[in-house]
Amino acid sequence: MFSGGVIEKKGKIKGIKQVGSISSNSSTSGTSSSSCSSHSNKSGSSSSSCSNNSSGGGGSSSSSGSSPPGTPPHVQMASHESLNSESKSSSLNSKLGHELAGSPSAGSPSPPKSVCSSSSTSTDQHHHNQLSHVLNATSKMTVRDGSRTLRPDEPSLVPGEHMEGTAREVTYLCPYTGPKKGTLSVTNYRLYFRSPETDPPFELEVPLGVVSRIEKVGGANTSRGENSYGIEIFCKDIRNLRFAHKQTDVQYPLPIDREMNITVFRRFRILQNFGGYGTGQINEENHSRRMVTEKLLQYAFPASHKLPFFAFEYCEQYPENGWSVYEPIAELKRQGLPNESWRITRINELYELCETYPAVWAVPAAACDNDLRNVAAFRSRGRIPVLSWIHPESQATITRCAQPLVGVSGKRSRDDEAYIQHIMDANAQSHKIFIMDARPSVNAVANKAKGGGYESEDAYQNAEVQFLDIHNIHVMRESLRKLQEVCYPHIDNAHWLSNLEATHWLDHIRCVLSGALRIADKVESHKTSVVVHCSDGWDRTAQRIGHGDDRHQDADRSPVFLQFVDCVWQIMRQFPHAFQFTEDLLITLLNHLYSCLFGTFLYNSERERMEKEVKTKTVSLWSLILSNQSDFENPLYNPATRHHVLFPLTSMRHLCLWDKYYCRWNPSMRQQEPVHIRFKELLHVKGQLEKRVDELRKELAARQTHDSPRVASAIV
Repeated sequence: MFSGGVIEKKGKIKGIKQVGSISSNSSTSGTSSSSCSSHSNKSGSSSSSCSNNSSGGGGSSSSSGSSPPGTPPHVQMASHESLNSESKSSSLNSKLGHELAGSPSAGSPSPPKSVCSSSSTSTDQHHHNQLSHVLNATSKMTVRDGSRTLRPDEPSLVPGEHMEGTAREVTYLCPYTGPKKGTLSVTNYRLYFRSPETDPPFELEVPLGVVSRIEKVGGANTSRGENSYGIEIFCKDIRNLRFAHKQTDVQYPLPIDREMNITVFRRFRILQNFGGYGTGQINEENHSRRMVTEKLLQYAFPASHKLPFFAFEYCEQYPENGWSVYEPIAELKRQGLPNESWRITRINELYELCETYPAVWAVPAAACDNDLRNVAAFRSRGRIPVLSWIHPESQATITRCAQPLVGVSGKRSRDDEAYIQHIMDANAQSHKIFIMDARPSVNAVANKAKGGGYESEDAYQNAEVQFLDIHNIHVMRESLRKLQEVCYPHIDNAHWLSNLEATHWLDHIRCVLSGALRIADKVESHKTSVVVHCSDGWDRTAQRIGHGDDRHQDADRSPVFLQFVDCVWQIMRQFPHAFQFTEDLLITLLNHLYSCLFGTFLYNSERERMEKEVKTKTVSLWSLILSNQSDFENPLYNPATRHHVLFPLTSMRHLCLWDKYYCRWNPSMRQQEPVHIRFKELLHVKGQLEKRVDELRKELAARQTHDSPRVASAIV
C-alpha cells in the first residue's frame, strides 16, 4: 500500500507509491517526552519516566548530559524529567571503542554517545547531536534573559519566550513516584516545574499547546487536607497533571470603621509567601493558584483570547528551511501532472465555492468548460472533487470531496455526474471509477434524511460505490478517551487485553488501514481512479485539532491525524527495512502536532495558512527535522525497497498497540536502553562497512585495470 518511506534531500517523506508526503518528540530521539520522571540518556535526549535516579535533570552538572547554559530548549516536548539510562551495548560498544580511539577524520561520523565516558559531555558531542540542546534544562547558574535575571529554578528561554509568572511551594502529584514540592513557572510557551528535592533536580515541562483543559481542584471552604487544593491539567497527549498549592491560615487586619479605627482579625487561607497584604483586596482563593490558572488559560488558549500562537513569536534559526519541503504546484508537477488532462487552479478563481479548502486545486481540464458552481452546489459545503494524488505511470488518481446532496428524494446533478466522468476519462488506463465512501453504509443512508447521502450507481455510469466502514470523529474521540484511561496513569496488567479491546481503538486502526489498502489496490493493481469522501469532507481528514481554543468539548475536533501516524507505524512494524526514518520521527510529528512551537500544523487549510502568512512568519517543523536527519535515520533501511508498493496485512492479529507512544509516560513500559542510542551505533558501523566496501571495489577495479593488458597479451 505504501512505498518505503525515505527522507530525501529536501526532506520529503514518501507515502503511497513514493509520492505521497507527510508534510506537516520523540520520547527517545531528539526531543524529550514528559512524564513524571527524571531519565535522560547521554545523547542529550530524554525519555519520560518517574524515577529519580537521573543524571539528565536540568539543573545537573555537565556530567548529567544536559546542554551548556544558554542553549535554547527548542522542542522540549514534555519534560526534562529524565531518567538517566546508561547504554549497555557491551559487545558493540567495545568494538566501537577501539575503532573510535583516535580522532575521526573530517568526513567520518562522530562517535555514538554510548561509547563515550558517562561523565563526558564535550562541546563536540553536543554539536554532533544537534537535538541535545532542545533538551537543555536550567543551569544551576543564574542566567539572564534580556534585561532580567533568571533564578536557578526558572527555565532558560527559547527565542521569543518570556516569563509570565512563578508560584513557589507548589507540589506536583506524580502518579508514579509520589508528591514533589518545587517551583511552578509559566511562560508564553510552556509550563515548567522544578523540584530540588532530588539530586539531580526533578523537572517537568509541558508546551501549553498540549493543554486541553484546566480545572480547579478544591476551594476556600473545602477540606484542609494535604494536597487537596490546586489545579488539574488535562493534556492532548494522554496525560493528566495535578498540582497542589499550599494553603496557610494567617490573621489579616481588616478595618471595620476607619473613623473609629476599630480593627478586627479574620482568618484567610492564602499562600504563605504571597506578598502585598496591604492592598486591601481580600480573596479567599489561593493567590498563586489564581495567577497560574489565569496565565495558563491565557497562553494555552491564545485563539480564545485573541492572542497570536507562540509559533509567530518563536524565531530560532535552523540550517535548513523546512518550508521548501512542500510546494503544492511544484509537487503536482513533480508527480507528472499532464496539463492536457488536469488543470491547476488557485483559490482566487473558486474562492467562494467552498469552506476552508486548499489554496491550490487540480481539477479535470474538461470539467472547467462546465459551470463548477453547479457541482459545488451539489456537494456538501461546496467541496467539489479535487486532485489529491496521481500515479506517475498509469495516471490513475485519488480525488477527495464531500458527500453529494441527494437527500431522501434522490436528487441528481448532471454537472456533478459529468464531473465524475471527466475524472475517469482523464485516466486512459481504465474505463471504470471507484467511489469510496469512508463511512459505514448505515451512516451514509442516515445522512439522506439530513439532505446528504451517497452516489447512485444508476446515475453515475461506470462507477462502483464501496463503503469503508470508518466511523465518524465522535466515535473516534470516545475510543481515544477510553484508551487514555487504559494507558494512563496506571496499567492493569491482569486485564490489559480485555481493557484494550473495550476501547475499540485497534478496530478503528484496522478499518482505516484496510480502507487505505483497498484504495491503493485499485490505484496500483487495477490502475483505476478513485474518488474518496465521507460526509462534509472533514470527519476523516487531518483537520481540526482545536489549537488555541478552550472549547475542549467542541464536537468537530478529530484524532484522525493520530490515527494516520499510527497506521504508518503499523506498516513500519511489518516492513522494518522499507523506511529510512524511525518511529522517533513519527513521535516528533505527534508531539509538535500539539506544541504550537512550529507553524506546520496551524490552521485547517492551505488557504488559511496563506492568509495568516504562516510560511513567512513562523518556523517549519521540517527545519528541525532536516537539520537533524541523522537523529531519525533507520539503520535497517534498504534502498532497494524504495520503489516497492507495500501491502500490509490488516487483520487484527497483525496489529498491536503502539505502546512507545501511548504508554510512554509509564516508567514500567520503558525499555532499559534507549533504542536510538543503539541505532546511532548501528549507523556508525554501517557507515564504516560501506566505506570499506567502496575501498574494496576501487581496489578490485584498479587490479582489473592493471591486469587486463597482460591477460590480453597472453591470449595473443
